[in-house]
Amino acid sequence: MGDPGLFTPHSVTWQLHADPMMWVAGIRALYLQALHPRAVRGVLQNSDFRRDAWGRLRRTADFVGTTTYGTTEAAEKAGARVRRIHRMLGATDPDTGERYGVDEPALLLWVHCAEIDSYLQVARRSGFPLTDAQADRYIAEHRVSARLVGLDPHVVPGGRAEMAAYFATVRPELSCGPEARVVDDFLLRPPTHPLLVPAREVLWRRVARLAYAALPPYAHDLYGRPAPEPAVVTRRLRATGTALRCVPARLRWQLPPKHILRAMDRLGPGARPAPYKLGR
Repeated sequence: MGDPGLFTPHSVTWQLHADPMMWVAGIRALYLQALHPRAVRGVLQNSDFRRDAWGRLRRTADFVGTTTYGTTEAAEKAGARVRRIHRMLGATDPDTGERYGVDEPALLLWVHCAEIDSYLQVARRSGFPLTDAQADRYIAEHRVSARLVGLDPHVVPGGRAEMAAYFATVRPELSCGPEARVVDDFLLRPPTHPLLVPAREVLWRRVARLAYAALPPYAHDLYGRPAPEPAVVTRRLRATGTALRCVPARLRWQLPPKHILRAMDRLGPGARPAPYKLGR
């Protein structure tokens, strides 16, 4: 048997990250991450987000796929590459002139928690079968991914209660500044070829609006846009999840770079992700 990687086929992460609702969850994470002024400033001051936003999304998805389904060596290399890039980058507070590194532990922790919370919240509300104990296990598993980006795993939430306590602590630091508005505008109207604008309006905007609606109420308050009642959002998430899960998994997994199919080739058909394996 080949190298099972950092998470292994027995993990909650292995099963959950194969779910198609992770794309909606990833957009929710971007909305949430943008509400931390220091964190989003680090992104916008070090990349042309408007022109290369699709590239950034693909790179993030590739990192998650590599660390979840790749070999231990591939995951560790991906983490080292992220840490190396972060060490070279900084941002400037336009109000105070303060210069700070984008690899500040507090910023890395915010990005990590916003991402993991988004994956978990969207998955559960859309019908992915996770018990509370499995949800706690998922959060704890991602102390591994936190280590890869440079965090001390011991300071990273290891369960739902710790995650909720973290968000309660960080909420006073959040606001919807001009940088968050840039991200918001992009997510609603991403640049695309003129011939694809109708598709963007019909498909992408619906996905972005659903991801926005799935944010916690305090995020809606900060953005200043209302969202449907939580029960309505949950129904929409469940309907979307049901529809996407009707697409055969093998077909979905054909999309490059085929992390899951490569993992199954390496480990055998028993490594195929499936929600029912969580009950074993």
